[in-house]
Amino acid sequence: MNYLLRLSHLFLLPFFIFASVACADKSDMKAASFEAGTHYQILANPARTLNPNKIEVMEVFWYGCSHCYSFQPMLHKWESSLADDVVFAKTPAIWRDFMKLHANVYYTAESLSLSNAGHDSIFALLAKSPRLSDQEKFADIFVQHGISRENFHQTLNSFGVMSKVSQSEKRVKKNYLVQGTPELIVNGKYRISGKMAGSQAGMLKVADYLIGLERQ
Repeated sequence: MNYLLRLSHLFLLPFFIFASVACADKSDMKAASFEAGTHYQILANPARTLNPNKIEVMEVFWYGCSHCYSFQPMLHKWESSLADDVVFAKTPAIWRDFMKLHANVYYTAESLSLSNAGHDSIFALLAKSPRLSDQEKFADIFVQHGISRENFHQTLNSFGVMSKVSQSEKRVKKNYLVQGTPELIVNGKYRISGKMAGSQAGMLKVADYLIGLERQ
């Protein structure tokens, strides 16, 4: 009986090897199916990354964008699984005057370590009024999440925040060439949109592929 069992294993072994190779080939084909110009764009003028020692994935977003808001849970889950050699960051889109204030609010939130719930409140506020430019409405949110109104205004108008907004505006317009939000920029070189990738989940799959490409 044991002899017959060992014999059956010998006959089945080539099948398992073939199946493993077939799966690997299928996986490779899937990865290779992402093509420049179709699923992502190679940027003609790459941007300098925030940390040259890491592979950077930058989300370009806007608080007034409902698609950006719905993307957040999926993005947070994906971010938590990233390897140590990858860093995730965000930059606010700026192509209208009122969006510059929203960018200031984002970098103020970043500087003052506003909670995720606070960011959600800003998304919810701008969902009702996307062109909002009343600073006090934003200050109310910071106060609700334990940050003083005075601290909010001081940080909002600080040189550090205004400098970050200026750098962000330059990256988005000169380097990233974004056409909407949300979009992902991998290592300052590649632009991924939902339209190119097919979906928000597709954007993350293309980002994973490009991260692998950068590792090579």
